[in-house]
Amino acid sequence: MNPAFQRLAALIAARLRWLAAAARQHWVWTLLALPAIALLYVLVLIPFTPGVGELRKARLETPSVLLASDGSLLAEYRRVNRKWVGLERISPNVIHALISTEDHRFYQHHGIDLRRTAGAAIATLSGDRQGGSTLTQQLARNLYPEEIGRANSITRKLKEAITALKIEAVYSKDEILETYLNTVPFLYNAFGIEMAARTYFDKSADQLDELESATLIGMLKGTSYYNPVLNPERAVRRRNLVLAQMVRHGKLDAGRLDALAKRPLKLDFERQTEPLGPAPHVAQYLRKWLIEWADRRGFDVHADGLRVVTTLDVKIQNAANLAVTRQLTQLQTLADRRRKAGQERAVLQAGFVALDPRSGAIRAWVGSRDFAQEQFDHVSQARRQPGSTFKPFVYGAAFMQGFSPADTLFDDPVSIRAANGSVWAPTDATPPSYQPTSLADGLAYSKNTITAQLMQQVGPARVGQLAQALGVRQSKLDLVPSLALGTSPVTLLEMVTAYGAIANAGNYRQPSLVLRVENRSGQLLERFESASEREPAMPRADALTLVNAMRGVIDVGTGTAIRQRYGIQADVAGKTGTTQDNTDGWFIMMNPQLVAGARVGFNDNSVTMGDWGQGARSALPMVGEVFQQAFRSRWLDVKAEFAIPRPRPAPPPVPQDDARRMEPLFEAVNGLFGRILRGLKGN
Repeated sequence: MNPAFQRLAALIAARLRWLAAAARQHWVWTLLALPAIALLYVLVLIPFTPGVGELRKARLETPSVLLASDGSLLAEYRRVNRKWVGLERISPNVIHALISTEDHRFYQHHGIDLRRTAGAAIATLSGDRQGGSTLTQQLARNLYPEEIGRANSITRKLKEAITALKIEAVYSKDEILETYLNTVPFLYNAFGIEMAARTYFDKSADQLDELESATLIGMLKGTSYYNPVLNPERAVRRRNLVLAQMVRHGKLDAGRLDALAKRPLKLDFERQTEPLGPAPHVAQYLRKWLIEWADRRGFDVHADGLRVVTTLDVKIQNAANLAVTRQLTQLQTLADRRRKAGQERAVLQAGFVALDPRSGAIRAWVGSRDFAQEQFDHVSQARRQPGSTFKPFVYGAAFMQGFSPADTLFDDPVSIRAANGSVWAPTDATPPSYQPTSLADGLAYSKNTITAQLMQQVGPARVGQLAQALGVRQSKLDLVPSLALGTSPVTLLEMVTAYGAIANAGNYRQPSLVLRVENRSGQLLERFESASEREPAMPRADALTLVNAMRGVIDVGTGTAIRQRYGIQADVAGKTGTTQDNTDGWFIMMNPQLVAGARVGFNDNSVTMGDWGQGARSALPMVGEVFQQAFRSRWLDVKAEFAIPRPRPAPPPVPQDDARRMEPLFEAVNGLFGRILRGLKGN
């Protein structure tokens, strides 16, 4: 509390003690002291009630909004599930029912109805407890429950009355009615008359008839007790009482009362859920950040109408949502089909994230297949083994040590003894060829034996250091030989960030989600576009060499479906990944303008996928579909290429049989040109 108010309260308290002591000495002093004590007590309470500025702010409460980069709405940060409607968009039946039942002298008093208060006090003293609060007093209690309290005490009633007088000084009567009807609770997470109308009758507030209006207003005496869903008989009796009050105060024709009272409840009940928007995990991820940002600057996230403009591209976001839903629906069908009798059904989950490698700006973020069922975020929270998607860090570290993609290692069985005496013997899906294999092919075809040998020569420490520099900065990496095959759990966001650094010629950019924050009028409060500085993570030449090697994954290796199935001919590079027993499937692909990655797996990592769980079959389709749509719709430039020249495949040789069939034609053409040449010489 303000120090000045504290001093005032202390002074008044001292005077009250003095008066009380004097009153005990003589009855005359007692009579004189009582009004003074009451007045002083009211003065003491005034600083403990909301100020005029707070009252104005309460009615202007506007939720903050989360926007995509093009300004389209992603989410709203509401305090409660409410849709504010103006008084003109509320049925007159509602207003008549409310005033007739709760406060029929509403337009005559100034916040406190002395006649009603006195009548309620006399009735309560005689044993018939009654409430004497006006609509304005009820509004004060609803708006400021903490400041006023709910206790049945004189102090609470005085605070309520003082606040009501302040409200009447600030608001017009119509504004009080509008605010009241938009803030009163109606159960089932429905706040305000508009959400109540949708919840109980599946219509908007301006369409409510007399019966529906009386039912909802009747609930206000006790929402649980008169709940029309669970207690329909009570709700009907209370509804009919409200109708009778409307007749009594001239708001309903008396001749209609009996007929209306006999009608049954006709509910069309449906819980109202807040729309999730296209990026609910991003909204959840940014909520905490925004609250902290607003608190430092004195803003209220739920009331001040802040506009948070994000880096998300709503077109790419929608494409990613569709791709994840489509692919997981197909994979879940496979999983259910292969589930053994009596085995509990396991739900497959996925994460997808895409960012611009040039800036670190996140363009799409899908945290799970369905936010309503799974709030756990598989982009930033889930830590799983990345499998072979970790291999580029091994090859990148090797290139930094002077290795070349053309260097070879023999595809032989590998056995590596650890410091504790255990032996690690990685294998591939196919038997070793015992032939020299280039590092380029080792990466393109995801050869475990080649990668493990390379790891031995480079060392786990250098590989871990490079992975961290590129973007794997939150998860701890175990610096052991098996790290080469992605045995240390990481997040999808970390991996896509690291691939973004590779695509950005070895320069790390911290991933960003927020461009700027504006006030409700669109005025800039803070800009974040330049918050992420470029950090060199690996030499440019080595990064480009790694990019070129990763092109081979798409052109000839494990990611050829990108070319063959999705018809993408743009300059892209990437890597598939599959963990042991097909527990997780990964795929990350990069382009100079966009890097995107997906991971598929069950929440319980003891549940494995079948042969369809390989990254090329489970995760690749989601990334492929999004890139395909992006290139077709010109969201990305299909001609954009990495700085290093892109290998152009030589034209296929003409088959020998075709060449022999063409020889007569070649001879005929040569003979024709020979005759023409001789004719020209003769002339």
